[in-house]
Amino acid sequence: MIDIDFNVPPFTGNELKYMEQAIQNRKISGDGMFTKKCSAWLSEQFGAKHALLTTSCTHALEMAAVLADIQPGDEVILPSYTFVSTGDAFVQRGARLVFVDIRPDTMNIDEKRIEDAVTERTRAIAVVHYAGVACAMDEILDIAGRHHLKVVEDAAQGVGAWYKDRALGTIGDFGCYSFHETKNYSMGEGGAIVFQSDETLEEAEIIREKGTNRSKFFRGEIDKYTWVNYGSSYLPSDLNAAYLWAQLEKADEIAGDRMETWDFYDRQLRPLAERGCIEQPFIPEYARHNAHMYYIKTADQPERAELIRFLRDRGIQAVFHYVPLHSAPAGRQFGRFHGEDRYTTKESERLLRLPLYYHLTQENRERVVEAVREFYG
Repeated sequence: MIDIDFNVPPFTGNELKYMEQAIQNRKISGDGMFTKKCSAWLSEQFGAKHALLTTSCTHALEMAAVLADIQPGDEVILPSYTFVSTGDAFVQRGARLVFVDIRPDTMNIDEKRIEDAVTERTRAIAVVHYAGVACAMDEILDIAGRHHLKVVEDAAQGVGAWYKDRALGTIGDFGCYSFHETKNYSMGEGGAIVFQSDETLEEAEIIREKGTNRSKFFRGEIDKYTWVNYGSSYLPSDLNAAYLWAQLEKADEIAGDRMETWDFYDRQLRPLAERGCIEQPFIPEYARHNAHMYYIKTADQPERAELIRFLRDRGIQAVFHYVPLHSAPAGRQFGRFHGEDRYTTKESERLLRLPLYYHLTQENRERVVEAVREFYG
């Protein structure tokens, strides 16, 4: 029986109170009071000029693909080691995916492999900040600038993490956040798109509001709204935003609690790494991570499977992560791997995520560490 879950959605205590307020305000659909509070918080905290809440990070990525003007036949470079949404957003626009290898230290896209994958059809680079650890953005922005490419940051795991002095998601042309129940801050299902361009705002609002200029109508800028372009319903309910607001109010507390767990795991498991039993996460000097996850790497896939069973028998749920997209049926249909898959598959088969969530008790942290130590003798 599992009694230490891999994830427990964050809950601070004010979620139901704020959801009740939203109901009392008689505005529970999109862009209500709490939606505006959350959007303003994201802008202020991370220096994003524009932040729009969405129904998911998937939808934020879909919006980014439209705003980047991805067309059928265009190519988008991205890592294969990512969630399907990173690819889906561009496939829906008719693009071909070009997967490149990852760095084995950070599990992020290898910036040294990107330029060789650029062709005359390349239109964008989609980077994924795995585990809230930043990609090498200066090098990636340099490549994008020289080849006139858009940069979309899949920062689903990167809310509250930084590259040098810039928040993840605010560095490229578009940044996409997730507030899924597995993330540091949650609204159940939800996300956000952030960007700096004033010229993009009106188009983004139209796409998000089912292709209408309804946002301008609500601001009193026009006397009626109408259908003006392609769009969809990407607005989350204000009930979801109210749930999220209760956590953003305590963002520092949640971040500190998660970091305590991350640091404890890292200290206590270091002797195993020094013995060569496991590998620990690597944080480059340019990155300030957000304790989104703590993973270890085992020797190989059979050892990982054995460790998962060992932990489960002791009531601890540990999980592995993505199966590389290029090995999936849809990945083969909609894309290709450029260059050698030196690390993507091999490293993905070794990675194991340990329980990490807000209010994981010290007793349970110690149980996890002791179980891993026991496995390795």
